[in-house]
Amino acid sequence: RMVWTRPPPRGRPESAADTRVAREFSHARARTRKAAHEMAQATASQTFVRHAVRRTARRGCVRTRAAMAVPSKYTSVKPAGDRVFVKLGAEEELSTGGILLPSTAQKKPSEGSVVAVAAEDATVKVGDQVVYSKYAGTELELGGEEHVLLKEEDVVGIKNGASYKDLKPLGDRVLIKVGKAEEATSGGVLLTDSAREKPLTGEVIAVGPGKKGEENTSTISPGTTVMYQKYAGTEFKDQDGSEYIVVQGSDVMATLM
Repeated sequence: RMVWTRPPPRGRPESAADTRVAREFSHARARTRKAAHEMAQATASQTFVRHAVRRTARRGCVRTRAAMAVPSKYTSVKPAGDRVFVKLGAEEELSTGGILLPSTAQKKPSEGSVVAVAAEDATVKVGDQVVYSKYAGTELELGGEEHVLLKEEDVVGIKNGASYKDLKPLGDRVLIKVGKAEEATSGGVLLTDSAREKPLTGEVIAVGPGKKGEENTSTISPGTTVMYQKYAGTEFKDQDGSEYIVVQGSDVMATLM
């Protein structure tokens, strides 16, 4: 433990002892400032790394969990309850601009082909190409290939083509083409990509049939422009750069006229 001794008052002649005490005081104060500066730098670095990991995880650019390997003596999985078994699609190895991505930057797929279903009256069938909520379900590795075991309610929609605009939403979900972000302020100042606020409006492309066993009472129709809640839904980006989002009907806040 260090005890600081104040230097002698100004105007009084300094003895050798006073000079030594003043020097030690000055050195101790310098060491304290240096330690505080290093601590602040370490804290800032830890905060930056923590935020970077969170941003990367939200974008789906890293795996947050490893798939559980099914013992090799088993060759198939039969889902129970209201679950479906989906074989994952391939990871995106190229960016939209054709740049080869390293393995750490390849996006985790959130779509695949249905291999098995538990219920005979399931809304998805074997062979359907489906899209599901990111980070939903339990990942399994079967026969060297990756699969995911999902609840039926986690399936966002059925993909009928290469583009997400052909997605058929399930339940009471709504498929929306996200509007473009404002490129300039009201005063005419151009905004950088990082400064542009993410739009919460878009055009409705398709509406789901309603929740299973319930009548669809939604008043939302394709072609209308709606406003939806922030952080809602599952986002997708097409090869042509168009952005889409699938939200629950209850997440649609208003229709814009």
